Amino acid sequence: MTQTVPVPQGLPMERDAGPFDPPREITRLREARPVSPMVFPDGHEGWLVTGYDEVRQMMADTRFSSRQDIGILHVPYETGMPAPTEPSPPMPGMFVAMDPPDHGRLRKRLTGAFTVKRMKQLEEHIVEITERRLDAMANLTPPIDLVKEFALPVPSLVICELLGVPYEDRESFQANSAQLMVRDQTLEEKMAAFIGMNTFLTELVTRKRETPGDDILSDLGRHEDLTIEELAGAAFLLLLAGHETTANMLALGTFALLEHPEQLAELRADAELLPGAVEELLRYLSVADIFFRYATEDLELGGETIPAGSTVIISLLAANRDPRRFENPDALDLHRNARGLLSFGHGIHQCLGQQLARIEMRAGFEGLLRRFPTLALAVPAEEVKLKTDMNIYGVHELPVTWTA
Repeated sequence: MTQTVPVPQGLPMERDAGPFDPPREITRLREARPVSPMVFPDGHEGWLVTGYDEVRQMMADTRFSSRQDIGILHVPYETGMPAPTEPSPPMPGMFVAMDPPDHGRLRKRLTGAFTVKRMKQLEEHIVEITERRLDAMANLTPPIDLVKEFALPVPSLVICELLGVPYEDRESFQANSAQLMVRDQTLEEKMAAFIGMNTFLTELVTRKRETPGDDILSDLGRHEDLTIEELAGAAFLLLLAGHETTANMLALGTFALLEHPEQLAELRADAELLPGAVEELLRYLSVADIFFRYATEDLELGGETIPAGSTVIISLLAANRDPRRFENPDALDLHRNARGLLSFGHGIHQCLGQQLARIEMRAGFEGLLRRFPTLALAVPAEEVKLKTDMNIYGVHELPVTWTA
């Protein structure tokens, strides 16, 4: 029988349980009512899904639509958070905000570029990129900001090479993508960043179509059924997702390891723990936490009836910490079998680049711990600036030091 619990007014976001744990209110709701009604800031009612089984079921059910032009609440992908605006069609090419068959038409163009086989072929080159950044970092005088010098450059270099984006343009697209991740911002700020990034990518894919190279955007450009607008939208999604999430995982994951010295010591002593450690960090941190769906008809989920047209929020972090799925879920345990984690989503929208992200994280953590065996925080943990203001969680800066 459903417990009677207070309906949350807005999405609980305050990290009051610690820098690596879900908000206490999210945890309380999951334990009491994994599918909970909630009231959005503009006053309309929706739902919050926090249980592992319920999230997995929902993400596999395409009747919970990803389209942003059918819900009561329009949630632009580029902002990621609720904004009471008029529903509008998704950006062309932004297949993460589409349903079948439009979703499949665009996604299938990319599946060959992100196969496990192709990613493994790239692994050696990704290790080379990582080692070059570690060489540059070793020439600096500590303390340094690990985000600036390592965590952000590595995935940025990798995704730029894959997509064919000039790395010298990174400051512009990194600034715009970071602005798009800000949760509370003015419409003018959001649109300026969006227009800046979209203009840059439209010009880039136009050149790729005219003069293709050996990269993913050139490969996409060879498909004449894709418009320039669709190519720019797909590039927007791949570039944004291709460096923001991995950069935050590298930085926040390093912070978590430094704050769990016994686990860190085990990882340093046994390199075979690394693949499992990456999976556990993905589960434990779940940096891309919040996703939205819209009920296209009256649907049953977790013993609740979700009315047609309802906006439904999913918390992957809460689901990945569900004790019904993972034993002692709030502990970081590098020996855990985290199989079944939902950090890359589930169903038709499961992340295309998940194998690439895993390779980057394995190379990043292995190289960092090997090259800097005395790596330590350069400030007290409570002074690390957390991205509680952003739609992808992490740290704004991670000051670290080491001894020669």
